Amino acid sequence: MFGRPTQLLSEDRTLAGRDQALFDLPAKHRVLGTPPLASPEDGTAPEGAEVAYFGLGCFWGAEEIFWQMPGVYSTAVGYQGGTTANPTYDEVCSGQTNHTEAVRVVFDPAVVSYADLVKKFFEVHDPTQGMRQGNDVGTQYRSALYYVSDAQRETAEELTKVYGDEIARRGYGEITTEIREVPTFYAAEPAHQQYLDRVPNGYRCHANTGIAFPATA
Repeated sequence: MFGRPTQLLSEDRTLAGRDQALFDLPAKHRVLGTPPLASPEDGTAPEGAEVAYFGLGCFWGAEEIFWQMPGVYSTAVGYQGGTTANPTYDEVCSGQTNHTEAVRVVFDPAVVSYADLVKKFFEVHDPTQGMRQGNDVGTQYRSALYYVSDAQRETAEELTKVYGDEIARRGYGEITTEIREVPTFYAAEPAHQQYLDRVPNGYRCHANTGIAFPATA
């Protein structure tokens, strides 16, 4: 569709990439004022903070949704799940890297839980569309939950089943969300970070089922 790749390539057909990124990120998040790649391990995020990774279509609108949630300390957009090291946006959009557009979220679990983030993830995109979100077609738009711990994996799997059962009851097909241990996160170019703060009327793709996460889960 639209000439965009809708199947992942074998690794020997993906681009080789490069040893280092071609750019540096700004020191501060445009909205939250925190380090974009804040980490509890190196002290750039508060003690007790956790990190989560999501793929849910075009990362411009996806990042905006997460930075607006109370308890989120920082966000950044990037590329995950493929084999090309330090890719560019154009390379990812070519379908030759196998990466998905991803959002990295640093959060305070005392304010917003990982489960809360996953529930929001399911509500704001359509996890049944495979290699697309709405009119955005291509492997970089696939749905993904990349867990960093066994606890996150268990939560991701449990909530995927709950939401899958609910939307199936409403006539939707099976969830195609990729659930796997977190792969390397390659930060996207500075122009893509907090894009919708820079361009308030910019593109937002919010293809979704319109179905809220079951209140009892």
